[in-house]
Amino acid sequence: MTRAAEVPVVARLSTLDRLLPVWIGAAMVAGLLAGRWIPGLGTALDAVQVDGISLPIALGLLVMMYPVLAKVRYDRLDTVTSDKRLMVSSLVLNWVVGPAVMFALAWVFLPDLPEYRTGLIIVGLARCIAMVIIWNDLACGDREAAAVLVALNSVFQVIAFAGLGWFYLSVLPGWLGLPMVGLEVSAWQIARSVLIFLGIPLVAGYLTRKFGERAKGRDWYETRFLPKIGLVALYGLLFTIVILFALQGDQITSHPVDVVRIAVPLLAYFAIIWAGSFALGKAIRLSYERSVTLSFTAAGNNFELAIAVAIATFGVTSGQALAGVVGPLIEVPVLVALVYVSLAARRWFSPSATPEADHVRTTP
Repeated sequence: MTRAAEVPVVARLSTLDRLLPVWIGAAMVAGLLAGRWIPGLGTALDAVQVDGISLPIALGLLVMMYPVLAKVRYDRLDTVTSDKRLMVSSLVLNWVVGPAVMFALAWVFLPDLPEYRTGLIIVGLARCIAMVIIWNDLACGDREAAAVLVALNSVFQVIAFAGLGWFYLSVLPGWLGLPMVGLEVSAWQIARSVLIFLGIPLVAGYLTRKFGERAKGRDWYETRFLPKIGLVALYGLLFTIVILFALQGDQITSHPVDVVRIAVPLLAYFAIIWAGSFALGKAIRLSYERSVTLSFTAAGNNFELAIAVAIATFGVTSGQALAGVVGPLIEVPVLVALVYVSLAARRWFSPSATPEADHVRTTP
């Protein structure tokens, strides 16, 4: 065993990576304070939309995801699609276990708050297709597996979101003798979110690698080009967080007790789904890289879609919309913390056949 291999992965991260929670915490605080104290900022940012899509948030997500998707080795995707344990486990966790757990937690913790309860159920139905790429990369997960699972979730999101919303809000509560709620959302609204937040950076990343390798070769692409664009992902992440919390800062800081009530089931959800998925990955003998990818793709949620659906159906000032807004307020710091938990738990797995240099980075 080499000396480098004996050093914990967390210790080998760059100072920038180790201080990531500090940067993200500062971005959240800056966004909340800006939204609260700068008159008209939230209204001005919210006005910059095209067909209901917030352009500042869209820009931040695209900038955040592009460098990571440019790192994916697309010629290795067949090794992921042939891994039936990973594919089946991901589908079951995302589309059976995840929504059911959120439904149960929403009713257990918020039985007296129907608006927040409905908002949380909607969050549970919106599977993550954006920030999960960043968390997976920071945790040294399998980039190719993340790309495949996110694409798979995107297809299912377009097909299944409206049907599951109808089932969990209108059918299952009726079977259990509970109050029922309707949900109006079009397939196009969901498909549009997928095309913008995943399709654009995915195509850009694929074309960048294809033409970059063709022009200069893989060695130049991975040792010279990728390090130069690595920091762009961090800038995009921080920009997105600032804008997101600036848009909703006043609403969040005006309802502190409600935020706490909503946060409790969310914390339970992330803990249950992430830990359960990570344990499942180890139990079915996935590598560390694929186990951590399975965990983050199951635990993350598409907050942009959840907020858009809640606002379109119930209104911008509704409790459902507030629950959607609180989602990333809790998800971002929790999943950042789980990145470090993942890296610390890496020693429980046998060394992967994947070269360590592919996964231990000096920049996000």
